[in-house]
Amino acid sequence: MDNSCRLGPAMGLSAGQSQLLMSLLLLLTHVQPGTGIAAPEHINYVPQLSNDTLAGRLTQSTFTLEQPLGQFHSHNISDSDTIWLVVALSNATQSFTAPRSNQDVPPPANFSQRGYYLTLRANRGLYPGGQARGQLRVLRVGNDTHCQPTKIGCNYPLPGPGPYRVKFLVMNDEGPVAETKWSSDTHLQQAQALPAVPGPQSPGTVVIIAILSILLAVLLTALLAVLIYTCFNSCRSTSLSGPEETGSVRRYTTHHTFSTPAEGAS
Repeated sequence: MDNSCRLGPAMGLSAGQSQLLMSLLLLLTHVQPGTGIAAPEHINYVPQLSNDTLAGRLTQSTFTLEQPLGQFHSHNISDSDTIWLVVALSNATQSFTAPRSNQDVPPPANFSQRGYYLTLRANRGLYPGGQARGQLRVLRVGNDTHCQPTKIGCNYPLPGPGPYRVKFLVMNDEGPVAETKWSSDTHLQQAQALPAVPGPQSPGTVVIIAILSILLAVLLTALLAVLIYTCFNSCRSTSLSGPEETGSVRRYTTHHTFSTPAEGAS
């Protein structure tokens, strides 16, 4: 005998009323308190950073995740359902509230107020089971520098070092359907601080620097003087001919050009 049959006589209810009561109890246990929306299914998957050696796996504004291949084959999830990546600050995961519809998804522009946003819209057809040989299946978070942060789903660069946590959320037209676990904290790279300006130099170092500076100045002065002297002498020794100067050319006739006429020839 099931629990409904035992519960009915104890409360003075008929079998039909007992079945209805059990159905209502089961429904209430799957509804989020205060929302009237069925709680999403929990998927036992934790998003992970990519284990592959990639250039830019972690930068100052992006990080790279492994794709959740084969994690959305539950019968509650359909091919038309939307799979979002939730990006949140670690201290904002407790206050995260799943949106009621895809139109209510918070864009990156509200990240500073909410502490989270949704991006990388996909469906389970893009996350098939298994890993294709020779293919690298990753998701780079914060990789789109051209989209507007006010646009829903924009994969805008992350604004700071974090730490960040992410999870995948499945939604349909009626609201959330399923969700994965939150990832562990991800810290982005930070800009290296410039080295401190060195303090005052020792007296010996100052003297050496001063002597070298004087020698360099003397050398440059001597080189400049030599260049000026050489140019001045070159200009004085060069005579320029004017248009009024004339010259004469002596006529010269080669011996074989003309033959001398014989004496007495007429």
